[in-house]
Amino acid sequence: MPGTGAYLLIGAIAAVVTFAVTPIVGKVARRMGWVVEPDDRRVHIVATPDVGGIAMFVGFIVAFAASRLMDVFDPLYANFSEPRGVLVAATAIFLVGFIDDIREISAPAKVMGTIAAGAILVYYGVQMLYFRVPFLDVYVLSSDWAPLITVLWLLGMTNAINLIDGLDGLAAGIVAIGAGAFFLYSQHLADIPGMIVQPNIGSLVAILAVGICVGFLPHNFNPARIFMGDGGALLLGLLMAVSTSVVGGRADPFSPGPGGQTYFFLAPLFIPLFILGVPILDTLFAILRRAARRQGLASADKKHLHHRLMEMGHGQRRSVLILWTWTALLSAFVLYPVFTGSGVSYIPIGAAMLGLVLYTILHPQIRRRRA
Repeated sequence: MPGTGAYLLIGAIAAVVTFAVTPIVGKVARRMGWVVEPDDRRVHIVATPDVGGIAMFVGFIVAFAASRLMDVFDPLYANFSEPRGVLVAATAIFLVGFIDDIREISAPAKVMGTIAAGAILVYYGVQMLYFRVPFLDVYVLSSDWAPLITVLWLLGMTNAINLIDGLDGLAAGIVAIGAGAFFLYSQHLADIPGMIVQPNIGSLVAILAVGICVGFLPHNFNPARIFMGDGGALLLGLLMAVSTSVVGGRADPFSPGPGGQTYFFLAPLFIPLFILGVPILDTLFAILRRAARRQGLASADKKHLHHRLMEMGHGQRRSVLILWTWTALLSAFVLYPVFTGSGVSYIPIGAAMLGLVLYTILHPQIRRRRA
């Protein structure tokens, strides 16, 4: 299988192409009127293009094509239908998001489009094989259950990324950190003979997500000159769903793994839930909040985690950096035993988490505001 250097080259291609194309997309969007105006629900104050997902999709396609042309990636493409399935499904879900960005479609229509993308993945074989429930049992998914679990996983990931995309650079940064952590995890499993079903496209898809996010962030960080829109958010959600499902859902569930008991209880499918803890928790809170108010799940509000940080007195940039740091710490927390085989040195990570909590609630600016 390809080495880490080959994957990093593909990630760099995705980043460079996305970075170069984004200003062009911004100019076209302004000319076409593909901009989002400020309103009570949003935090930006000027009309801003919201079709940055086009640039991310172009970066994805170019880097994907580059990997196909490199001999080292031949094992991933030879007599293997899954890369084609990822390409077709990514195109389908991007188009759903792009149409919503420029003409706004209903929430049920977006859900049906996401389910259609999931069906494409299933058709091409991009689905889970195992499902471990922590502390309980391992389930080998039958042909009846595997498609349903795969589609539900995709729905969860796409909604999580879409909901967290509320501040400049927030979603792109969280996905870059989370996908980067999961790339390291998938490469680590690939180095252990018999640990993961090969060939496996998880590492490639994860590094593609990292690349397009890194290339997009310079244009998207506060003050953002362009937003990724639903086209970009749904694309990132699909890439994260694919990478986590084909790695976490295909790692040998009957092995204690490289992290001993911690690996046994958490891995392989629940590690991404920790790595992407910020958007997943935000999604769960949103579901509970709207259910309590008897609102539809698609109802918009300003009660997400990033909105609450801003209500406390943190500005956009500081709120984004706090949530980025949480993603990095959660990634370190769950991957430390995987790489070291030990769980005894969590003190530095725990101290960093405590420090971040204290910084969030006791920052001098927050204290002055309370006073």
